[in-house]
Amino acid sequence: MGILNDIRAKAVKFQKTICLPEALDERTLRAAADCAKLGFGPIVLVGDTAKIQAKAGECGADISKAIIRDPASDSEYPRLVSTLVELRQAKGMTAEAAEKALKDGIMYAAMLVKLGLVDGYVSGAVHSTADTLRPALQVIKARKGVKTVSAFFMMALPESSPYQKIQPVLFFGDSGLVQNPTPEELADIAVGTAQSWKALIGSDPIVAMLSHSTKGSAKHADVDKVTAALALVRKNAPELEIDGELQGDAALIREVGASKAPGSKIPGRANVLIFPDLDAGNICYKLTERLAGATAIGPLISGMAKPVNDLSRGCKAEDIVDAIAVTCCQAAALS
Repeated sequence: MGILNDIRAKAVKFQKTICLPEALDERTLRAAADCAKLGFGPIVLVGDTAKIQAKAGECGADISKAIIRDPASDSEYPRLVSTLVELRQAKGMTAEAAEKALKDGIMYAAMLVKLGLVDGYVSGAVHSTADTLRPALQVIKARKGVKTVSAFFMMALPESSPYQKIQPVLFFGDSGLVQNPTPEELADIAVGTAQSWKALIGSDPIVAMLSHSTKGSAKHADVDKVTAALALVRKNAPELEIDGELQGDAALIREVGASKAPGSKIPGRANVLIFPDLDAGNICYKLTERLAGATAIGPLISGMAKPVNDLSRGCKAEDIVDAIAVTCCQAAALS
């Protein structure tokens, strides 16, 4: 697909070093091999060298160009331990506890990112979102000024979709992290996802704040939350093109929007869809992926100081490659 090919091309150009902590997963190893073939920057695998090489041999993945960081022989291991103690000592972290924490490959990856030894990490093929992101939130933390870290999916629509010619790719947020955002958090999610669109796609984001109501057609506290969030975005990010509250069809289809929301400039142009809660966003991305045949990349994370991205446990190797490419682009934007 065009947009994904563009992002992969940028990843080749940027030559960032990305860590994959789930190094004994076959899809992860195949993705590492594919990244080398495509000409991405170095891929770092975390774990026992012999076990990783044996698993790669079993599945026919050529990881000869990947870097394996084995905690048993990594010269940086003592620095990872001491830095983790320093970062978490207020939470009771000791050297012994740090060594135990670093047995988790995701924490190991997070510390590599924190110390600048890699540019970002991608995980989640095996682990839950919570397990993937917890180490990052503990040691990498949010970017300065960011109050709400959130997650979005990049949805690349197939050519068979009647909407593909209007918008070949959409961002769905939050679809992976914040369960039931407050108006303030929802406003942060809208701004963060829009910033991610600008960083990854390059064009201007056009944001629709979604609801079961369009411009007051229903009265409910859930609608009030969306309109309050919209007011905050317009106050804090007046340069952002955004409208709401809009039903899905009113946001996406110009003719429907003209009927339901006359005067709105968003319908038919929206590329960033902001859902009122995690239930709506997560359900919608999975239905779009499974029923419409869209390619779903993510959950991708907005707001971290350095890039960290999650995967669906149902992902394919090519999905991991695309997540790695996105992480390279995010790293370049933050550098």
